[in-house]
Amino acid sequence: MKVWVGSGQSGQLIDAEDAHVSIFDHGLTVADGVFETLKVSGGVPFALRRHLDRLDRSALVLGLPVVDHSLIRAATEEVIHANPEAASLGRLRITLTAGSGPLGSDRSQGDALANCSLIVALVPMQPWPELTSAVIVPWVRNERSAIAGAKSTSYAENVVALAWAKERGYSEGVFLNTVGQVCEGTGTNVFAVIDGKIVTPPLSSGALAGVTRELVLEWCDAREEHFTPADLDRADEIFLTSSTRDVHPVTWCNERQWDSVGELTAHVRAEFTSRSSTTIDP
Repeated sequence: MKVWVGSGQSGQLIDAEDAHVSIFDHGLTVADGVFETLKVSGGVPFALRRHLDRLDRSALVLGLPVVDHSLIRAATEEVIHANPEAASLGRLRITLTAGSGPLGSDRSQGDALANCSLIVALVPMQPWPELTSAVIVPWVRNERSAIAGAKSTSYAENVVALAWAKERGYSEGVFLNTVGQVCEGTGTNVFAVIDGKIVTPPLSSGALAGVTRELVLEWCDAREEHFTPADLDRADEIFLTSSTRDVHPVTWCNERQWDSVGELTAHVRAEFTSRSSTTIDP
């Protein structure tokens, strides 16, 4: 396996076993970094432009440097070309950290772009099961956090919540926010069909601006709307979205189960599949 490792100015393709970053890298010591995950199918990354735009937004939230997209695109092409098996169906990850720094919250002084770490890696991915399940977890997402809206490498909360959900037989955990509204999954956005409307929590809920979420809002008759666990319990249909799941129907949520995929969910999934197959970088 080959990975691309460098800074915000340059880098190189190397064997994965030879790749390394400093033990003082802020991405390791204090999770001072951001990332993007996207699907590669048939050697082509989906919606790369939108992912790079979101990487910029996340970097700005954390005060990290914005890296020239041409450098990341070139690194992405090299990694895909060097890993043909994973490029057939794979998970591509672009990680940007503040680079080497003090063993604390302060960052190193100097050229932030030259100091930062930029890593691009691709691994094979198995297709998701046809259907999925979700449960509300007992922890909340802080919609007023200093890094709300950023796809930060600080994922420990997600790791704990997902493990809690899987221990109970579910494949995804769903966070509420501090005021009791449905927010998002540990790695997904949540959609529900309530009173005949397809709705997803607005970004003000603390939810991440998912790329697949954004495309469903643009391509399908869906809208942003706050809703509660009680609304989720009475929803006619529920589905999750993410860059690797696409549109993933939920047939078991909390204590409720459905025998089949709902009509609106099936329509959204078909529409997304059709459009994404013909528009690779929407």
